[in-house]
Amino acid sequence: MLRELDEAARALVAPRVVLFDWHATLVDTLDAMYQAVDDVLPRIPELGLMSSLVTEEQCKTPEDARLVDYVRENLRLHPKIKAARRISRTDIFEVLFGNNEKAKHIAHGAFNRAYRNYYGEVRPFEGGELELLTEMHELHVKLGILTNRDREFFDHEFAKVEDGAWLGLFDTTVCGCDTAHRKPNPESLFKALENLNEKPGLDCWYVGDSTTDVVAAKRAGITSVFFNGTGWEHEWINKIFPGTKAHPYQPDAIVDSFVEFKWLMEECLGVSHDYCLLSNRK
Repeated sequence: MLRELDEAARALVAPRVVLFDWHATLVDTLDAMYQAVDDVLPRIPELGLMSSLVTEEQCKTPEDARLVDYVRENLRLHPKIKAARRISRTDIFEVLFGNNEKAKHIAHGAFNRAYRNYYGEVRPFEGGELELLTEMHELHVKLGILTNRDREFFDHEFAKVEDGAWLGLFDTTVCGCDTAHRKPNPESLFKALENLNEKPGLDCWYVGDSTTDVVAAKRAGITSVFFNGTGWEHEWINKIFPGTKAHPYQPDAIVDSFVEFKWLMEECLGVSHDYCLLSNRK
């Protein structure tokens, strides 16, 4: 079983560096993302990717197998998956293509071409992020953003969110096009830490909303905080991070909101809290 929040706080090393995922962690760009995915999936045959879709035996869960089968038969996401708005395009491609790096590279390229037609609108994922980021900056925690989004899109969104109020708070940003390999490969994490003149360690945290983010963090040898902003039940989170030989990677902590992340960070840094942590965790 994965640790509860108070147990995780006792076990974690206080952060000197905190790296954040972008989409569905710090900001909401879900509409544009799903519109671009809708454009890509019908083109799977044209892109030569039908034979690259994983088999049922290669899937981590029965739910993943059903997603792949539905895409194989219909060349689109099931309406329930789109309605839930919980899974990122990176995780979609991980589910569909597994460890096939060439297929994922083609899919991400097609996504970028489609995303150009939809990107632009961006807003904080929950609200309150600016206050948290400002506090971390004042506590001299080095901050960075790691994203599979290409730089042409990220820079526009980064400058636009809250009218540019976040621009001076981050010490580094690394995008999908800045490295040879995208997450879950840890290369972008290593690049961010190199930019900060830091070495990987448990005092470096990576906060992200996807299984891809967790795998990248654990492969890099840093602390993984899973941001459950889309509201997965914790029973399901334990299922997608089973800790098996085939799928060994699990987050070091799970937070359901930025209120919880703020509490966790302050607890580890020994900062007094100005509010009580809500107890109605899923």
